[in-house]
Amino acid sequence: MKHYRIWRLNLGWQILIGLVSGIILGVIFYGNEAATMAMQNIGTMFISLIQMIVLPIVVSCLIVGIANMGDIGKLGRVGGKTLIYFEVMTTMAIILGLIVGNVFHPGDYINVHQLHSQNISQYIETAKSAKHSGIWSIFMGIIPTNIFKALSTGDMLPIIFFAVFFGLGTAAIGEKGTIILDFFRAVSEVMFKVTNWVMKTAPIGVCALIGATVAQMGIKALAPLSYFILLAYITMAIFIIVVMGLAAKLFKLNIWHLLHVIKDEMVLAFSTASSEAVLPKIIDKMGQFGVNQGIVSFVVPTGYTFNLDGSAIYQSLAALFLAQAYGIHLSIGQQITLAVVLMITSKGMAGVPGASFVVLLATVSSIGVPVQGLTFIAGIDRLVDMGRTVVNVAGNSLAAVIIGKSEKEFDEVKSQAYLASLKK
Repeated sequence: MKHYRIWRLNLGWQILIGLVSGIILGVIFYGNEAATMAMQNIGTMFISLIQMIVLPIVVSCLIVGIANMGDIGKLGRVGGKTLIYFEVMTTMAIILGLIVGNVFHPGDYINVHQLHSQNISQYIETAKSAKHSGIWSIFMGIIPTNIFKALSTGDMLPIIFFAVFFGLGTAAIGEKGTIILDFFRAVSEVMFKVTNWVMKTAPIGVCALIGATVAQMGIKALAPLSYFILLAYITMAIFIIVVMGLAAKLFKLNIWHLLHVIKDEMVLAFSTASSEAVLPKIIDKMGQFGVNQGIVSFVVPTGYTFNLDGSAIYQSLAALFLAQAYGIHLSIGQQITLAVVLMITSKGMAGVPGASFVVLLATVSSIGVPVQGLTFIAGIDRLVDMGRTVVNVAGNSLAAVIIGKSEKEFDEVKSQAYLASLKK
């Protein structure tokens, strides 16, 4: 008796089909407000499903991981390495964006007076308040006065801070803490199971989100800014392959192996333009890839605040693009100032909706670019956001592996076994 194997598309291909289907639907329903709203609502429901499972996974994995680590000295060392690594990579991303902008001059090919402007009032107020907050507000905001309030608002840094201390406290009480660890271990396993169920709806969510975006923008709106979009994507690809590839090689890691592990998550991140959409699976996969679960649970959520490499590339490139479009020549000194301002401001935007765009609003005035200029690229922000989200996801995944390797908390045998299982 013959056994026939039923061929099924994996999640990555299903998401790609959803992506293409969404583009087709967007073109068909261009300008149709009812269809656009329906697709937007379906897409929002998918993102809400993801957001529903993010915090339980982060909290449970972090408490169990930190409790198993059990050493506050080791935690301090891991935290220090993580922040230094994030700062170095973000700086390199900003510099790469500036280099590409100076070499290829994307703004020289644009007539700003022929571009269609978009309403950015929602971002302006956020940028104004962000200018007054500064770096100290981040440090002040890390310590939660009410952990339940932080959980209800999804404020990641105070949640991480509390979970770290809760995990250390659990480890400190020894045997009495076993029941707590068993509970949170069970919670994490349940939430990973729920994640797998939610991910089955990803192709529908992706189709709806892309369809709504194309239906609102239209394909024609991309034409005048296509060179800038293409240049941004090429720069991001160079960062992943070259800069991240070299960083991986320093720690004897093949970047292509890592990209193969997270390929489905990269497709999903691209389609949804949401890092949160893949956070649960990245935490799960990096653990299966051989990184100590405590390190993964600490590094990946922290990276969602401090390691936004794709956003850094976009911000520096977009700032130069706008300056060139307005005929503003920036000296080396002004560009160094821009890089420093971007590094500081981007850290102050953690958790802000449309963070990359808000950072641009808060910084372009420092180089003399009219704020009105941002109204011309607001329409393509979502499209570029898809690319920079992929870079952010890849960067956080690599960070977890590198910190794990630096702490000798990376299981090579488990890593090779997991890679082999993916190739079957």
